[in-house]
Amino acid sequence: MSKSSSNLYELLAQLSEPISESLSKTQCTPSQSTNVSLKAVLEPLLPRKHSNPKIDEAHLRASIRDFTLACALLSSSQSSTHELLTWIPKHLPAAADLAFHRFSKAYSVHSEKNDEKFAELGFNFDSVPEEKRLVVELMREVLPLFKDRIKESSIDKSEDGDEVSAASARVPVGFAIVAAYQFRWFVTQIDYSRLGKLCALAVPCALTALDHWSPEIKGQGMMSFIHITKNVDAAELVWCQDVILDACCQNIASSDEIWHLVVEMSVLVVTRTQQSNPRSAWFDRILNEMLSHLERQPRNKERRVAWLRHVEPLFNGVGLVLLAHLRHIFPLFFKWMHADDDETVLLVLKQIETVIKLTWIRNTPYVERLVDELATLHKEAALKRSREEIRNLVVRILILLHQCKGLQFEAAWGKHKDDPNLATIPPSLSDRRSTMAVQ
Repeated sequence: MSKSSSNLYELLAQLSEPISESLSKTQCTPSQSTNVSLKAVLEPLLPRKHSNPKIDEAHLRASIRDFTLACALLSSSQSSTHELLTWIPKHLPAAADLAFHRFSKAYSVHSEKNDEKFAELGFNFDSVPEEKRLVVELMREVLPLFKDRIKESSIDKSEDGDEVSAASARVPVGFAIVAAYQFRWFVTQIDYSRLGKLCALAVPCALTALDHWSPEIKGQGMMSFIHITKNVDAAELVWCQDVILDACCQNIASSDEIWHLVVEMSVLVVTRTQQSNPRSAWFDRILNEMLSHLERQPRNKERRVAWLRHVEPLFNGVGLVLLAHLRHIFPLFFKWMHADDDETVLLVLKQIETVIKLTWIRNTPYVERLVDELATLHKEAALKRSREEIRNLVVRILILLHQCKGLQFEAAWGKHKDDPNLATIPPSLSDRRSTMAVQ
């Protein structure tokens, strides 16, 4: 082994030692739900000082890969609430991040320039920053491994679709959770301008995660897709956009804990890939899937808040075609306008304003009902903490309705204009007709 390779292994062992010592002193109870001890997974991945100075290149390469996998898992634990990872001391993710950064810099300096390996991934060696070269180089090796490990405990359907066999009865799901976290870490290390070249490796693994039955694994796949979609040009997803969008639709019925992720992912993917086609069947399908699901659980606060928080880009992408969905949207809006929590009320008012601006709610039967609900909400706001913000939004929407509906609005507002509890609403609202009125 060359001197530079020997130095790299020594640095690996040196950086791993304090992490190994901290792990050895930390008690880890094997996860009951996954039947896996993460400590037993982590410890063999961290290289140790070798008494034999003759370590071949294959051993060095495997040690670098294992060290990186350990750092990926430790770093990922800081954002997890899963019992498999929550035992990890808070200082270890930061220590792993620092150790990996130090080794990446050293690896880039000491390793030989490898134009051929990077060219296979579509990169020019010199175009990749020093601190990213190791991650990029390892992608080709580890992503297929993650995909296989996730698939091991998935549920495989038979060819006729009548029977299923749970592979998790043979392989503990904990190993797939580990792989999903490591995969998400690798993907999120690469940013815009470089990630697009790795889509052919990353997308199949992310889709495998979305196909898994475990919400924890699905969630890591969704976070990976969110990062991928934000960091590639839409053109780089054309070859796989249909299969990704289908996976989005299939996962809209996900459990509460990852609903916010499937909404964010679905909105991002459909708006980035279908942005020039508001009549796309994918816009229609995803919006219908979401609305149908929300109609079944209108009182679920977490779901409605997540949807209202993320849906606006989808509304903007659909534009005027949103008129076709108002019969499903407004009944939900009317329920949520009077929710107990201020967050829902503020979010739904902002989305009502967006919908009116996009559609001017033309040819719909909801104008009179909307005016009545807004008048009621303005009075209800007296009992809410966010009363001023709510009332300001209500007035803005009423003015917008006046501008776009003219006489129809004035007729609907007529029965409320003398209500003393609405005296703070500008008098001009019922006294003048906007020059922008649309009958």
